[in-house]
Amino acid sequence: MNLRLLGLWCASGVVLLVPLRAAAQTAGNPPSASPQPSPQAAPQPDDTPSIKVGVTIYADYTYQQNPQTTDADGNTINPSQFNVSRSYINITGNVNHIVAFRITPDVQRQSGLVTLGPGSSISNDSLVFRVKYAFAQFNLDDWMTKGSWVRLGIQQTPLLDYEEGIYRYRFQGTTFTEREGFYNSADAGASFHYNFPKNFGDVHIGVYNGEGYTKQDPNDQKAIEVRGTVRPFAAAAPVLRGLRVTAFYFGDNYIKDAERTRIVGQVTFESKPLNAGFDAIKAHDQPSIRSADVEASGWSFWATPRYVLKSSASWEVLLRYDHLQPNTLVPADRTRTIIGVSYWFRNQGSTQAALLLDYDGQTFHNFTPAQPAQKRIGLHGLINF
Repeated sequence: MNLRLLGLWCASGVVLLVPLRAAAQTAGNPPSASPQPSPQAAPQPDDTPSIKVGVTIYADYTYQQNPQTTDADGNTINPSQFNVSRSYINITGNVNHIVAFRITPDVQRQSGLVTLGPGSSISNDSLVFRVKYAFAQFNLDDWMTKGSWVRLGIQQTPLLDYEEGIYRYRFQGTTFTEREGFYNSADAGASFHYNFPKNFGDVHIGVYNGEGYTKQDPNDQKAIEVRGTVRPFAAAAPVLRGLRVTAFYFGDNYIKDAERTRIVGQVTFESKPLNAGFDAIKAHDQPSIRSADVEASGWSFWATPRYVLKSSASWEVLLRYDHLQPNTLVPADRTRTIIGVSYWFRNQGSTQAALLLDYDGQTFHNFTPAQPAQKRIGLHGLINF
């Protein structure tokens, strides 16, 4: 299946503001006439340079209930470990009210072999330092709706950054579509974001390398990603305003004429006592024009009922179910069930701290060779400051 993708986006705006001074009173005005008020000057945008530093930490203790493994002496064990899965240092700032930036180094565990010299290597299992985000942002509020911008550099991809603002449990594990490896949370490229007036939705479109922020682009093929979101009841009763409908398209090629595409439909709902969402995906993968074009299909549902305490802290229940058929021509599928209870500490502003105790189980049906069920129990912690 051939896929020809051409994307060209231009954002331009010219604003001319010519303040007019009120004409002076003529000599014929009666002495009793009240003086005319001088026109109010338009508020000037704040162009004071600023910089902020924040942190994001995901830590966990995980116990593997199934499958069991054996240690070096052949003893049957249930593996367990303490882990730091994410450690961000977020550096954000503004040069002026138009130009902003973000730099986020990421600390991630990486396993493999380190070559010391010809014929000499050692096993490595270290926390490595790399760049997750590094982009410049040009705010278009002066010419478009507030929240419209252009970004250049390594940045969030359109769907995942959006949905994680609704699904708050990335510290337990990634979202359904990312966990199954369909695309990455960040990539190098250029993108444009526009907010519809009166909070009726937004659109985010970008051109990216397509390989994710951890890899270089191996060829001349680029990925186009488009997310459009509509909030149909933005002006209706408050209980309906939290409903949003989203469509997402990812179009790329492994090599010329060998497609890699994903289409996602999503419905989400947000309210004080409940957040919930449903995702469905269709994906096509053809690593080479000499190989078959494989279609995958899947869906996911999640809900997080919430009980808010007087202190603004809250208890939540995490319920999630994923289903994926990696090849629609083969009757084999895998499912994932996540059940957890979390406590969200009282926060101020955008700061977050939470603890989550959860069960994460995955089962495999009709795979060849057969695969055992995976069952893990974990205690996860989040700090976002």
